[in-house]
Amino acid sequence: MQTRRKLTHLGSALAIATVSGLQIQVATAQEPAGDVTYAGEVASILNENCVVCHREGGVGPMSLTNYDQVRPWAPLIQMKVANREMPPYAYDHDIGVQNLQADWRMSQDEIDTVVAWVNQGSLQGNLDEMPAMPEVRDLEEWNFADQFGQPDIVLESNPIDVPASGNDLWDKHFVDSGISEDRCIKALQVKPRGDAKTVVHHANTYFAEINEEGTVERRPVTEYAMGKWGEVIPEGVCRTAFADIQIQWDIHMYPGGLGGTAPGTVIEDNVVELGIWLHPEGYESKISQDLATYQLDQGDLFLPPHGTAMTQGFHSFDHPVRIDSFQPHGHLRMNAASLEIFYPETGRTEVISMISDWSATWHHSHLYAPESAPLVPAGAILVTKQWYDNTESNPNNPDPRQWVGWGQRTADEMSHAWIAISHLDDETYEELLAEREQQSAAQRAAD
Repeated sequence: MQTRRKLTHLGSALAIATVSGLQIQVATAQEPAGDVTYAGEVASILNENCVVCHREGGVGPMSLTNYDQVRPWAPLIQMKVANREMPPYAYDHDIGVQNLQADWRMSQDEIDTVVAWVNQGSLQGNLDEMPAMPEVRDLEEWNFADQFGQPDIVLESNPIDVPASGNDLWDKHFVDSGISEDRCIKALQVKPRGDAKTVVHHANTYFAEINEEGTVERRPVTEYAMGKWGEVIPEGVCRTAFADIQIQWDIHMYPGGLGGTAPGTVIEDNVVELGIWLHPEGYESKISQDLATYQLDQGDLFLPPHGTAMTQGFHSFDHPVRIDSFQPHGHLRMNAASLEIFYPETGRTEVISMISDWSATWHHSHLYAPESAPLVPAGAILVTKQWYDNTESNPNNPDPRQWVGWGQRTADEMSHAWIAISHLDDETYEELLAEREQQSAAQRAAD
């Protein structure tokens, strides 16, 4: 099914037409009452949502820290914000679970305010109303430092030189974890150091054991792909860091870099770091969590020149589970993904998440808030779908004339999703269902 989107400006209002030419009526943006100025309203919105990247030395292509910097870009800012292209968090705002942790999306009120400001002439306003610049973390700081402090464990990869051009590079090696006893993980982040962020396509980490035959048994620790912020494990859940285990690095690098900050030069001594925040010793939980790749039909992933494709995969469990996060993965031709649950007993399908404008330059692990994370009964089926566009209309497509199949290179394609699953026994599943019903009843009463 072809999906068409058109964003139309009607004065200060926005209307959206979608899906196979069918006109769908949606709520339009409302003009804020009175004059909107940079000092009065817009500066605080940009400070909250934009300057983390758009500042000197940041990954954004321009700084947006004061009025003189912002004013020339006002029409572009309006377009990017109105189209929900910025901040770069591709997750459909009207389909599936919307209660997410670490959600970068602007509220509709914020979008309406920015649109109205530009329509009114992008006025500076009263300087006495100008908000103070927020304290922005150092670019090399850990993303969860404000929330959890510094990581309990920091593990570095071996340094790797990446040339300015050439073929994709991979490096797999082992490092000691330094973990002396089993501990429950609170949060994880993989962080390319310095310029390494411009050339690291992905960096996966695994708990690894080398057996007597020399083969490696491994379980995922976490995954990094371009733009990913990190992972937080829900309270009351244990993802285990195993004692006396090794960490295997699996790093994919792209010579020359990819994205707006790609330098196109030799980057020497690239180091990727793994930060692990741990719960205190003695922390226990009857709910265990793991992270895994849920593969789609990789062998069927074959894109003809100037063509499109869709893949889908299925997985079920013999026990109840909770889906804690969802992160689709693909390369340059992938442009959309979804997660659904099919209930065989009723024949009903529930859409959990939809990402219609996915981009390889910003991978996000969509973390469901614990009170909204999908509870899945035994036997229900997770359905993962991904769509691909190998035509010239895909702005990320390097060459629509090529046949493209599954492969490890950036120019190839992939078709899988990283999903964090909490494994439940029947009693815990029923308890969580009862808690949800109580929350729903309280909300209905409040409404």
